[in-house]
Amino acid sequence: MPPNSQPGVHIATIAHEGLIWDTYLDFEDQLHPAAGYRARLRFEPPSGSDTQDAATTTWIIIENSYEEAVAKARSFDDRQLQGLLRSTLPDPE
Repeated sequence: MPPNSQPGVHIATIAHEGLIWDTYLDFEDQLHPAAGYRARLRFEPPSGSDTQDAATTTWIIIENSYEEAVAKARSFDDRQLQGLLRSTLPDPE
């Protein structure tokens, strides 16, 4: 399956600070021969949320194949995903 055949691969649904977030895996448009498939996590807040925007990590998943990248992302547990989400959100004022 090509990496950009869909807008993102749904990885998980997690709770954070009373909101339910959907987690997606987004692949980089360019395939890097030496690095393989590079992807980042995108966290989408609930529909209709006026207070939160989507948040993304940097390119944290680098694997030799599309399937390995998806498997790596799905190997994160809720606690790890919540930590990654927290790291992408702005500091509370």
